[in-house]
Amino acid sequence: MFSSADKVKGQGVGSAYLELMQLLKTRASDRLDIKINRFKPTTISHYHTIDPHYFITTFFRKRFGRRIGYVHFVPDTLKGSLHLPKFIEKILYWYVIAFYRRMDHLVVVNPSFIPELEKLGISKEKITYIPNFVAKKDFYPYTKEQIRTLKKTHQIEEEKFIVFGAGQVQERKGVFDFAKLAEELPDVQFIWAGGFSFGKMTDGYEKYKKLMEQPPSNLKFVGIIDRTEMLDYYNLADIFLLPSYNELFPMCILEAFSSETPVLLRDLPLYRPVIDGYYKPAADRAEMNKILRELQQNKKEYESLKDAAIQGNLAYSEERLTKIWCDFYQQQEGDSLWKEEINGH
Repeated sequence: MFSSADKVKGQGVGSAYLELMQLLKTRASDRLDIKINRFKPTTISHYHTIDPHYFITTFFRKRFGRRIGYVHFVPDTLKGSLHLPKFIEKILYWYVIAFYRRMDHLVVVNPSFIPELEKLGISKEKITYIPNFVAKKDFYPYTKEQIRTLKKTHQIEEEKFIVFGAGQVQERKGVFDFAKLAEELPDVQFIWAGGFSFGKMTDGYEKYKKLMEQPPSNLKFVGIIDRTEMLDYYNLADIFLLPSYNELFPMCILEAFSSETPVLLRDLPLYRPVIDGYYKPAADRAEMNKILRELQQNKKEYESLKDAAIQGNLAYSEERLTKIWCDFYQQQEGDSLWKEEINGH
């Protein structure tokens, strides 16, 4: 495994990497021999991040074996995340594409990005879809008594309706819509976890910094927090809301499912192939407002959406994903050995 994904807190890529490592170490240690960031001979190299020194290793095929790239983003998804000079942006986009093209095979976390990669000249046969997942031991529902205690700790009224959102504070995450909803629903408590993982390079940094310093009175920004603390907020919340305009397969959605927290999302086509039926879609902020009011006032609708979240969690079980990953690596090892044999002849 080659990865620096866990070096910067508050990124979904880091969460996905840590979940996979935990899964394979605890459930597949008898089948896989895994080393992390070791520059020694191996059968398969799985690249989780696109660091330049990892890119160099892709030119030493005999030493680093079959090259597997994990696609957490494509160039288009970087727009609205980073504010860079145009020439640097072009270099970055070129580098991302060049890295993916160096791979023998790619793994995407959302099937909707397969056509995007095909447009970049990568054959569909070289791409496999494997979804993200979260461990049940890390994200789970609290008891009613635990939630009551948590509300007291956070000085929130017991009957207060709470909406929780998470992600880097940036344009594409729809943070301004989240803040506007707080203004429109003054009796609801809004909480956002996340900050500027990329500092001042974040697109719209100054205006978001101002919002975080002077938010509506019922909106609280808690900054970048550990995953253990995230569990508290999923359980504290009545609804998890992600108003993003552009996503891949956010880990926070699966974390909410695993915590049995109902999920409301902007209606993006890329969600449909992976979590359709497990969340409530909203076309825009006005519809989000309407749905939040309905869920706040209609217990039957609320419980129905909660049940959908529980079903969503079952669809991405650790047992199922362990088998998928082990089968995938075995197939890749077979392809690697077969090609070596052909080349040897």
